[in-house]
Amino acid sequence: MSSRRRRSIFDLIDEYFDEWEELFERFGEQLAERPSWNQKTCAVEPLRDMIVTPTEVIVTVDLPYTEESTVQVKALDEKTLEISAKMKRKIRLEELGITHYKGEFQTFHCQTRIPVPVQMDKMAIRFKKGILEVCIPRKHEYAIPVE
Repeated sequence: MSSRRRRSIFDLIDEYFDEWEELFERFGEQLAERPSWNQKTCAVEPLRDMIVTPTEVIVTVDLPYTEESTVQVKALDEKTLEISAKMKRKIRLEELGITHYKGEFQTFHCQTRIPVPVQMDKMAIRFKKGILEVCIPRKHEYAIPVE
């Protein structure tokens, strides 16, 4: 005779709901609303978009009121891109229609995580009419680990 004890259907249902509750908590943390500005550094996070094609990754960043000579794009590591720029003038939240917070900003700053392997040393940067475009060729060399 087997000495294994069967779990009741109620225990299985409780475990199922516990797993779902944990998943919802993690999902909620990821979507938690956070401000897109930092009052201490007077920086605001710009709007950006990313397109992944079979040959390259294209990151487009909206940098209005930016002095072109101050735009900086750095590769922090193989997967992270840091973009910063100074504005031509300070922007107050009141000018953007935000009245429940006070603050003014004079720089843009953001970090973007690239989801696929890329060749950061071969990135091409273009800036035209307040739109920054960073094109990074994808890596197609894959190392298969040998066990």
